[in-house]
Amino acid sequence: MQNIDYSNYFWQDEVIRLRAIQPEDWENHYRNRFDTPARRLLEYAVELPPTISEAKAFAERFSEFSSNRLMFTIENLNGENVGGVNLNSIDERNGTFSIGIQIDRNYRGNGYGTRAIHILLKYAFFERRLNKFNNSVLEGNVASAAMLRKVGCVQEGVRRQVVYTNGRYYNSILYGLTKDEYVEHLHKTNVLLNQGIN
Repeated sequence: MQNIDYSNYFWQDEVIRLRAIQPEDWENHYRNRFDTPARRLLEYAVELPPTISEAKAFAERFSEFSSNRLMFTIENLNGENVGGVNLNSIDERNGTFSIGIQIDRNYRGNGYGTRAIHILLKYAFFERRLNKFNNSVLEGNVASAAMLRKVGCVQEGVRRQVVYTNGRYYNSILYGLTKDEYVEHLHKTNVLLNQGIN
């Protein structure tokens, strides 16, 4: 196959590229399941021990965008798989959606998650005509809360003691972002010019 010219490609910025999850991505999913603290923050629970068959089924189920949960693999521009992100809970009637994300432990702290969320927000707001991003983080998930604030989200509330894990009840902190708020945030941070949004 010829080399691909990504210079005008929507699904990337100057640091990362999003691509469809492929069946061969099962190994990353499997490996990430051994990061119990990260998985607890993502799934709000301790998962049962991972299996290769579950990891393969996961990658197969979400490959080629064959589900209503749009799953992407995040790669840096060197082609290294650095994590995954998905657009989910899409409600076309009310214009709402959510995003799930996990960055592999060795790649955290490089801004990959924030960049991936910006790409999906741009797609949801400016291509899908969705209007409101809703998300929540488990109490104590400082990194995810900071990332949501970084893309412009506002804390909308707290659902008190709704998650039981690690021997106690935790709060779920609710965040939201409207399309108009996102456009205003982009103007303020000059991301608008850097990502080619008019």
